[in-house]
Amino acid sequence: MTTNALPLLEPESAAPCCPPLSERPLTAEEAERTAVMFKALGDPVRLRLFSLVASHEGGEACVCDISDVGVSQPTVSHHLKKLREAGLLSSERRGTWVYYKVEPSVLAAMGRLLTRAATA
Repeated sequence: MTTNALPLLEPESAAPCCPPLSERPLTAEEAERTAVMFKALGDPVRLRLFSLVASHEGGEACVCDISDVGVSQPTVSHHLKKLREAGLLSSERRGTWVYYKVEPSVLAAMGRLLTRAATA
């Protein structure tokens, strides 16, 4: 079986990058990168697709298992592409299907960003 990975943005340009918001103000660059992630999740269909992939067994899902979200297949593909471009998902073609998974550090980084900074 041939595996063709679909293109993904460079991890450092899209991955959540920042310390907890309560620790210090974000730099302009950090805010720009983080806004891309939140903008991608700001659409209910994208948030649902992201949730379906993240909660799927093994953190990976075939598009055939997550496409029933109340919109057409081309719209699902569009939203999945936006999530990939934001660095939130990666994808891999296996035969005729594309499998999506949450980038390994994304959920932890999102959690850290929204967590109160530790106080001494």
